[in-house]
Amino acid sequence: MTAQRRTRLERVRAAAGIASLALQQIEDDVRADDVDQEELAAILRELIEDTDPPGGFMAAVAQLLTVAARRAEQVEPDRDGDASCPLHEAAALITDNAGMRLIWAARALHPQGDLV
Repeated sequence: MTAQRRTRLERVRAAAGIASLALQQIEDDVRADDVDQEELAAILRELIEDTDPPGGFMAAVAQLLTVAARRAEQVEPDRDGDASCPLHEAAALITDNAGMRLIWAARALHPQGDLV
């Protein structure tokens, strides 16, 4: 492993740690005793709405997996899709399944402000 790769891995590790801390903060806010259904719906919408990053948090995670899948396609030893296919599928599951379920849950909690 070269020094440049260690640096890249260290940056990824730090960024993942920051993202983990941010998610922990959101989890703490969701757990708060004074969160009502309208606020919970708003929190869920923040994860999926076209805010910052465009497409919301869930779309950003799916995009990251798609980029990793495309890179895997280039570096897989046999180019057989053993790595890239599961990554593409994971991205699709986040977008198609997790994203829609967040929308449905937000609607069930508070129908105002529907996205779809």
